[in-house]
Formats: sequence, structure tokens, C-alpha cells
Amino acid sequence: MKLHGIFPPITTPFDHNGDIWKIKVQHNIEKLNRIGLSGYVVCGSTGESVMLTSDEKLQLWEWVAAYAAPEKLLIAGTGVESVRETVDLTNRAADLGYKAAMVRTPHYYKSLLNNAAAQKLYFGAVADQAKIPLIIYNWPQTTGIDISAEAVAELSHHPNIIAIKESSGNLEKVLQMLRDVKKGFQVLVGSAPTLAPSLAVGAVGAVLAFANAAPYATISIWEAHRTREPEAAMDWQNRIGHPAALVATKYGVPGLKYAMDLAGYYGGPPRLPLTTLCPAAKIEIEQGFAGLRG
Repeated sequence: MKLHGIFPPITTPFDHNGDIWKIKVQHNIEKLNRIGLSGYVVCGSTGESVMLTSDEKLQLWEWVAAYAAPEKLLIAGTGVESVRETVDLTNRAADLGYKAAMVRTPHYYKSLLNNAAAQKLYFGAVADQAKIPLIIYNWPQTTGIDISAEAVAELSHHPNIIAIKESSGNLEKVLQMLRDVKKGFQVLVGSAPTLAPSLAVGAVGAVLAFANAAPYATISIWEAHRTREPEAAMDWQNRIGHPAALVATKYGVPGLKYAMDLAGYYGGPPRLPLTTLCPAAKIEIEQGFAGLRG
């Protein structure tokens, strides 16, 4: 399974009662279908997965699968803290037609899980029982757990673990994994501000929250890389640096959703306890994305 290209981890559209809004799921996916994205990650961190019930995740997976174009690769974000529930969610996603599962590092019991042995046990046990291949999801800025390149290299030999989404933005770590993992194991990145350099050193693609609001910009970097035009890739990289930082780190999901509203997608409100932006933050995002619209 090739994971090349750009995959947005889609946001979850809520109405003003806080319920998932089916018509807006359809609106966003059908607009994204027209763009050269490789597929969609559904129920990742950007989708506020930690705020969703299991039934809501299943419903969202079903709706996205119904509206996604046939050529789009569907990846389910299924990682939760226990092996048992992660396996259950992964296999339910598989039954709905999802081709891979993106599984984040467990992190609640940090003192017990912040070591390679525990991480290898978790991912290996899930992979042993999963009906579809796994993508390790590492985002230490949020989880407080950073799976080591050495642990990833060992896990790369498991026949049902095919890739990692490395969201730390650490290029040196990306390089180390590319050197040490089994041949054919794929390294994707989750940091828009380092997209072009990551592709240049060997990453095969990216799962980018920023792509929900500015898909053309991220695809422009991917296409420039694919056609061996590094100067064009870096030109686009320099354009997206500031707006990507606004929605990836400074304002997070509420900021990203507002940027989507500006671009003609439906962002809408986040789920409580996340809140919508203040007027000053909205102005900052409007200015940051002004050069990327369309």
C-alpha cells in the first residue's frame, strides 16, 4: 500500500448544538474530492477524536466512506489508550472499507509508557489483531510521549505495521528513521512548516491539518517535489510557513476551522471545552491566509 502524497486529517463538522453535521461532512468531502489529495484520515487529532464517542467515530467513518471519491485512500484514526479498544475500533473501521489505521502513541500513564518496551508491546499487540495495516502516529508536543527512532525501526519489521506519521517536526529524527527502518516501511510527516525539507530527505508524504484550509498550497509543494523542482517547493514552503504556524500551534483546531470557513469549506465551532476564536485572533488568521485563498 503506497501512502504517497497529501492526506488531510479531516475536521469534524459540528452544528451549534454540538452534534456532528452530516450535510457539512458531505460538503467538505465533495469539495476535497476535486483536488489532487491522496486520501483522508478520519478521526485524527484534527478531527477532535478525543472529544468523540465510539458511536460518533463509527458514524463519521461511515459518512466519509459514502462521500469520498473511489480513488481516495481512507485511513481511520483508531488509537486510544487500551489495546483492546484500539483493536475493536480498528476492525470496525476495516469493516466499513478503511484500508489502514493511524494509531497514536498511548500516553495517559506517562511514567509507565514513556519507554520503548511499552510502546513496542502496544503497537505490536494491536498489529497482531488488526484486520488492516497500522500507521504509527507520533505527536510528542501533545501526548508528551515521543516514540524513539530505534523503537520505530524495530516495529517496522512487523508485517502489519507499514508506516509512521512523525509530527514532531524533527528532521534529524526523520533522517534517522529513514536510515534504519526496514525497506518498504514508509515515513510520513505531520508538520506543514517542514513539509518541503521532509520530502527532500525522503519522506513519502504527509498528513497535514493545514491541508484542510489550504489544500492547493500543500499539493503544490508535493507536486514540485514529485517533478524535482526544489526551488518551487521551497517558494511554496515559505508562503505557508506563517499561516501554518497559526493553525497548527498558536490557535489549533479552532483556528483551523475558522481558516476553513474563510476558504469556502465548513469549519464551524469546535466541541467544548474548546471554544471559538476572539475577534483579534480571527483578524490575525484572515491576514495570514489572505495570500493563499483560492
